[in-house]
Parts: sequence; C-alpha cells; structure tokens
Amino acid sequence: MNEQENGLPGGDLPAGLSKPAQRALANAGLSSLEHVSKLSEREFAELHGIGPKAVDLIRRSFAAKGLSFKE
Repeated sequence: MNEQENGLPGGDLPAGLSKPAQRALANAGLSSLEHVSKLSEREFAELHGIGPKAVDLIRRSFAAKGLSFKE
C-alpha cells in the first residue's frame, strides 16, 4: 500500500480503513503500523474515529508483520 491508497504517510497501514479512522491516525501522528504498535489496544480503540473494524484491520496487519499492540 502506498500513501495514495490510504492518504497517510508510512505506507503500511491497511487498506479499508474508514475516513474517520484515517483522520484519527493522522491527528494522533500515527503514520505506520510501527507507530500504532506503541499504543495499547485500549489506547488505540479510544481514539476518536476508531471503531471495531479499524481495530480488527490493525490486528490483522500486525499479525502479518509480526507486530502487536503494547502490553
């Protein structure tokens, strides 16, 4: 994925993120899966604009890259 696909720099965020989820990530300065992995799942889910679908997409993307949410 490139930044044209999801509108965010970093390029490895999953396709299919809703526009509110994309804005939430951008507003929080989270431009890559590595950045997101520095948050706990709860912290991520509490971002305004992040819903269950976004959490699931990020979990799947983490699994594919060997990453996880912070404990």
